[in-house]
This record gives sequence, C-alpha cells and structure tokens, in this order.
Amino acid sequence: MSSVVLTLTMNPSIDVSFSCDQVRAEIKMRCSQPLYEAGGGGINVSRALKKLGGETIAVFAAGGSGGELLDKLLSAEEINRHPFKIGGENRENITVSENSSDQQFRFVMPGIKMSSDECQAAVDAVSADDLEVDYVVASGSLPPGVPDDFYADLAKRMKPAGHRMVIDTKGEPLRRVATEGVYIIKCNLREFKDLCGEDLADEKELLVAAHKLLKDTGSENLVITLGAGGCFIVTQDKSRHFHSPTVPIRSKVGAGDSMTAGIVFKLSTGSDLDDAVAYGVAAGAAAVMTPGTELCRKDDTERIYELILSQDGKQS
Repeated sequence: MSSVVLTLTMNPSIDVSFSCDQVRAEIKMRCSQPLYEAGGGGINVSRALKKLGGETIAVFAAGGSGGELLDKLLSAEEINRHPFKIGGENRENITVSENSSDQQFRFVMPGIKMSSDECQAAVDAVSADDLEVDYVVASGSLPPGVPDDFYADLAKRMKPAGHRMVIDTKGEPLRRVATEGVYIIKCNLREFKDLCGEDLADEKELLVAAHKLLKDTGSENLVITLGAGGCFIVTQDKSRHFHSPTVPIRSKVGAGDSMTAGIVFKLSTGSDLDDAVAYGVAAGAAAVMTPGTELCRKDDTERIYELILSQDGKQS
C-alpha cells in the first residue's frame, strides 16, 4: 500500500487548450472545442499521481468562479482536495495548437496577489492535524504577494513532523528553500545553473557543483532534468545519469509535473530513489506522447519504465 502524497499549489490555474489551423494576426481563427483542465504545478502532480495509482491530497488556492471550477474538475477526477480560500479569482492559462505546423503557443497569465493572511491559510492547510501524509510536494510559481522565502519557511515547519519535502520551483524561491535541507530539489539545467550562479561548461563541473550544493545546504537529493536527455540524480555520496528513451513527441506540456509524480509515486510505494527516478523519467517521457495538456498515461509509463530497466541492465 502506498503512502499519501500532499501537493501544494500556490498559483493554480484553469488550463484551457484548443487548436486552430493557423495562428495569424488580425483575422478570426476558427478553433476546436476548448478543453478545460485543473492546472498548476502541484495540482498537475496530484492528477498524474492519481493516474499512476497513487494516494494524494491536493492543497491549492481557490478563489471566485475559477476556484469553484478547479474544485469541480478535480472532483471529477476523484482527487482528494483541501482548498484554501483567497479573495481573488483563479487565473486561466491558454495553450493553442497550430494544426498546420504542429507548434504550440502557450499564454501564461499572472496570478492574483495574495495577502499575508491567505499565505498563512496555505501553511495551515498543509499543516492540518487531520492530514496524515509522508511526502509534501511544493511545486510551481508563487503569485504576487507571496514572499520569496515562503517555501523555505514551509520547509522549516515540515521538518519536526517528519515529512519529506520535494520542491520544484525556480528563481529566488528555489534559492531560499534550497538552504533548508529538503528531501529532493528538482530543477532543470538552466534553473540549476541559476541556482549555482555558474556557467558549468561540462558534466564534470555540473556534478561538482551539485555535490557542493548538497553539502552546503544539507538537502539530501538533487534531480536535474535534461529534457530529452533524461536527468541526473545526485545524492550526498553519488550521482547517476538516467537516459530517456526516444518517444514520439506530441506535446511537452506537463512532462515535468508527470516526472515529479512518477518519482514520488514510486517512493510512496517503498521503492528506492534510483528506481523512483527511473520511473519518473518514464512518466515524463509518457507525458510528451499525449496531446495538448494531457499528462502521462499509466500504460505508457509502465512500458517505458520497463524499457529503461532493460537498457540499464544492458549497460551495467
């Protein structure tokens, strides 16, 4: 039986996706019927976890009619929810697929400014006594009004309860929380270079910087994603490169969140970190095979995971 994973989304969205033949200026573009999905880093992790068979609770900011729609969409996917109220209206993000070129155009809206009381409501929701969880995934951007050290302060609060915190964000919030000794820091290569403040010319320099970061901050594990190149997993005493198999690409939306979900899902079932990261790479690859904003599918993830294991066996 898997343990429960709580996800936190401070800046959720209604993700609207549709297609048209060609994106052009100053003309009416006839579009397909729009698809509405609950979105935002942590929410996407919970949705992917549910698809993979995991137990999850989604904590998220909910405001106005957008918040009501978020709750309705997550309820339809049978995801356990713990929304906290905000005074503003949840944002919408738009993804347009151009049929003539197979390109995607993504329009990301800013979040609504949150007050200090609303930030505290988020902390209270994550820390609620009736929520028995083992992993806390804080994923996504912070909306205006939320201080850069919000995730760092949350990490401090999670430690006494014994929760393992997984962080997937960027910029100053990432720099702040990295110093708090979290269980997993997940970032892409560009975000890691920004975090280190170095250019990092090659793999050797990358791994030296990664081990130094873990030693200096007390964080336990670092996952650096490389897109189609897979990822590096770096711990206090070792590192490993997981390669991603080549798969047909339909959309890259949701691949990072699916990867996070795959990692935490396997950890929640008792797998070791190497096995969990292999499964996460499979989930991320499975996500790019799906259209629009759809996340990973379990059957694709399992098939790619077995392929990764077989390739690893041949290389060892």
